[in-house]
Amino acid sequence: MQAGLILLCLAYVLSQFFRAFLGVLTGVLGQDIGAAPDDLANASSLWFLSFAAMQLPVGWALDHVGPRKTASLLLLLGGGGGAALFAAATGPWHVGAAMFLIGIGCSPVLMASYYIFARQYSPARFATLAAVMLGVGSAGNLVASYPTALAVDLVGWRGTLAGLAAISVSVAAGIFLTVSDPDKPAGGHKGSVLDLLKMPVMWAIFPLMLVAYAPSGAIRGLWIGPFLNDVYGLSTQQVGLAATVMGAAMIAGTFAYGPLDRMLGTRKWVILGGNLLACAALGGLILATGAPVWMPVVMMAAVGFFGASFPVIMAHGRAFVPPHLAGRGVTLLNLFGIGGVGIMQFATGRIHAEMAGSDLSLPYIGIFSFFLVLLGLGCAIYLFSRDSMD
Repeated sequence: MQAGLILLCLAYVLSQFFRAFLGVLTGVLGQDIGAAPDDLANASSLWFLSFAAMQLPVGWALDHVGPRKTASLLLLLGGGGGAALFAAATGPWHVGAAMFLIGIGCSPVLMASYYIFARQYSPARFATLAAVMLGVGSAGNLVASYPTALAVDLVGWRGTLAGLAAISVSVAAGIFLTVSDPDKPAGGHKGSVLDLLKMPVMWAIFPLMLVAYAPSGAIRGLWIGPFLNDVYGLSTQQVGLAATVMGAAMIAGTFAYGPLDRMLGTRKWVILGGNLLACAALGGLILATGAPVWMPVVMMAAVGFFGASFPVIMAHGRAFVPPHLAGRGVTLLNLFGIGGVGIMQFATGRIHAEMAGSDLSLPYIGIFSFFLVLLGLGCAIYLFSRDSMD
């Protein structure tokens, strides 16, 4: 299984890359095929929404078909096919269609790993294992920054995407050959996602899961590029460097969150404290907009660091899920986490379009304020959650 987990981790590197690379391509896609920031916001949203929409069928497939076929076939068809379509794009709608397919291809890879962890390891170790997989896989976030900018300069964005299509197909084949499906749980229990939705304990967790990843995912995945280009006039490579800083902060945050629940004996207060600090970082980003460029970059890095609570929130919800619903449990939680980014990317695209004008910073202040309000509401509801380590 070790080789299989390594291949799943490589697939997750691709998933992290595909959700984050549009911010670096903003300039060249605008010049070559006329893709405006709101077009790319919609394309990014389609990635997240198709990814989220696949979580329920992926959860069923993990419980009934197993992670090997589920992850390999979807990555082959969606990831490889979508990247190939992107490489041939001649208009913004091609980019949107490609991102929709790539989202489908990426949808099972992290959950396949989490399913294996949930079936083969104790709930107490789940958060640490989930954070390690997420943190290592988040190297794709770094590759989607400065290295991508260099690749675009060397071989063009079409050549870069064609190479990614080939890599996606190769990794999918490797998963099919190396991953072994865990044994089915004993007892033949039946159930559905409706059983999870009937659990009141989950409904204090879902709202924060919906909004916690959205600020860092949306800013790093897209808005960092237009923001630094419009407000500060940074080049593609300079945006790539700033994106690298934020991506590194997100990875560091993931590893920092991972062991804290066991060290402090609580998940609830680790998650709540971290997300309140993310709220403070968003407030700092709003205040720093227009200040010397290093200040908003530092604030975006802080948003990324403190907004990396995803694996611990996942572990919080996972602790209440019965074993025979492990696949559907982790994918339902992931639906909220990823779907929130997709919904908010659509909303922020509209905010940008409606507020665009002579003050180039105003649309971004609106976007950052939108994230701050929603994250604050998510934290308020989460106060009523039950700590899964009590």
